[in-house]
Amino acid sequence: MKIRDFMIDDVIYVTKDESIRSLLKKLVEYKIGGVPVIDHEQKLIGVVSDGDVLRAITPKEQTIYDFYSLVIRLEKQDLGHKVKELMDDSVDKIMTKRKIHYVYPDDDFEQVLTILSKHHFKKIPVIDRADKIVGVVSRGDVIRHISQQIIKNEQGLE
Repeated sequence: MKIRDFMIDDVIYVTKDESIRSLLKKLVEYKIGGVPVIDHEQKLIGVVSDGDVLRAITPKEQTIYDFYSLVIRLEKQDLGHKVKELMDDSVDKIMTKRKIHYVYPDDDFEQVLTILSKHHFKKIPVIDRADKIVGVVSRGDVIRHISQQIIKNEQGLE
């Protein structure tokens, strides 16, 4: 089975020049934890996640592990000013630019499975040979695919 057979091709993405405010609106609206970052030619140039946002607003001496700990931290200190400043910054300031992992639509299922499990990624971009974003595959997509195969096999045995 090829990645094109189960990837999501309706990709939510941001450009490197979009504000972090815009990024957060998309993450909340679509209930996702991260998106690919593209240039004006729709080529993949990075990825950005809710974790990148948390790291950007976390004081360097303390790590914030999840949204709940961020709320506690905001209540203890006035990080509001830092958060407001960050909202107008561009995604380029916090995105991951190096060592971007991706797959191609014609790669085998095992390829995406290996990358997602080895690197503990939640999702991985799918690009064409011109580096343009054409889809994404998440851990949930992989689990759904595996579950469907198990169900098909069990039905074939009955």
